[in-house]
Amino acid sequence: MKVTDEAAVEKPAEVATEPAAPDSEQQSEPVAPKAAEEQDANRNPQKKRRQRTPPVKTDSVSDEQAEETAPAVEAKTEQPRNQNPNQNSNQNQNQNPNQNGNQNGNSNANASQNPAKPQHPNQKNQHKNQNQNPNQNRNQQNTENQEEAAKKEFNFDGLVTIEGVLEILPDNYGFLRSPDFSYISSPDDVYVSTNQIRNYGLKTGDNVRGIVRLPKEGEKYFSLLKPTEVNGRDLEFIKDRVSFEFLTPLFPEEKFNLTGPNSTLSTRIVDLFTPIGKGQRAMIVAQPKTGKTMLLKDIANAISANHPEAYMMILLIDERPEEVTDMERSVNAEVIASTFDEPADKHVKVANLVLSKAQRMVECGHDVVILLDSITRLARAYNTVTPASGKILSGGVDANALHKPKRFFGAARNIEGGGSLTIIATALIDTGSKMDEVIFEEFKGTGNMELQLDRKIANKRIYPAIDLVSSSTRRDDLLLDETTMQRMWILRKYLADMNPVEAMEFVNKSIKGTRSNEEFLMSMNR
Repeated sequence: MKVTDEAAVEKPAEVATEPAAPDSEQQSEPVAPKAAEEQDANRNPQKKRRQRTPPVKTDSVSDEQAEETAPAVEAKTEQPRNQNPNQNSNQNQNQNPNQNGNQNGNSNANASQNPAKPQHPNQKNQHKNQNQNPNQNRNQQNTENQEEAAKKEFNFDGLVTIEGVLEILPDNYGFLRSPDFSYISSPDDVYVSTNQIRNYGLKTGDNVRGIVRLPKEGEKYFSLLKPTEVNGRDLEFIKDRVSFEFLTPLFPEEKFNLTGPNSTLSTRIVDLFTPIGKGQRAMIVAQPKTGKTMLLKDIANAISANHPEAYMMILLIDERPEEVTDMERSVNAEVIASTFDEPADKHVKVANLVLSKAQRMVECGHDVVILLDSITRLARAYNTVTPASGKILSGGVDANALHKPKRFFGAARNIEGGGSLTIIATALIDTGSKMDEVIFEEFKGTGNMELQLDRKIANKRIYPAIDLVSSSTRRDDLLLDETTMQRMWILRKYLADMNPVEAMEFVNKSIKGTRSNEEFLMSMNR
């Protein structure tokens, strides 16, 4: 009984160390002989201790497991014949099924590329990213290089030059206005910064020529890079110029020659009876339909033909559009117009900018001529724009409304030391408006040359319809030589006893038979 008890105690240990039988698919021995052996072992425990477990062939099992677990691209590895089958089964059972699935999926994808070296999915993605990033970087670099090359190829900075009249806004920056738009804001305006205005000493009305750059992203206008010249002068001269208000005015001393090969009868008569000098403040007083516009056109053509050094501007305020077109096509001068269908604000703005431009050019020593048609309509525009002061003159004219038109007309002067501003303006009378009469009375006597046009002469179709007796120039002795002055005094004495129509008919017939004014004056001795 003692032997039996010891065998009973030792049996569980041996059973625990006995290797477990493989799976039913992998067993190579039948179940019945095994049961018979267990009965014999119970009867004879010593025999059971001496019994050895027969070796189990695991070649077929290892091959099947290798086919199920190993990737298709991995070479089959043979397990050793003495390997424990339980170890193989435990390894297969403990293996992560997700890993097997990933390996199988990746093995099919990489079988054709790398049949000898399986890759982990993370490694595969990493290689893909490494292969893609250089291509992406190259593409980005290529596009950037192409954009830079395009910018360099179409870079117009420093190549485009522009010219315009500067208008400084209340915020101390300005724009170069184009004469094509009558100095009104337009898409062609060029931005001028505050620093450039301060550094170069620019003022409103300066005619600036300079280099511009194209607008950048978010910008609307061209920008001035650097001015090259202002009013035809270099930048150093502009900084040291004297303001127009401090220049010394003188009587006109140099006469505009209105005669020549292409002169008309109107210009020859004006050149004799009412000579115009540089710096003249002339007023043409005209009734409606007396030919004042045609007379202005003839004077402008004569000045531009005989005096190319004078810069001439024709300012048409509140005129008809067809007359503006006719003036632009028939006169070699800059025409700035604001027609009657425009608001009064535009009339005033255009007139102020034209006057500022003329003053800046006179500061630089230029001779400027402004032909204004008409100063009566300009005064009406100022009367509309000016705030009411409570003091109303007859005709509905505000007491302060005529100050700025007088300032415009009074800017004409001959400057000591060089430069002059000549203004030839027309004034309307006998229009049936009390306001026009008041405006004319305010300007009467302010000019130093007055040319009267008579409606009675125009009704008889005698042109120019000039009232020779009423027309004259102050201090014409400074413009005419002594011989001409003596002969003109004799002629005026002869015409003083005639009415305006008879005087104009006589002069018209006499002057048509001569080729020049000198020949006409010499014919008076006969």
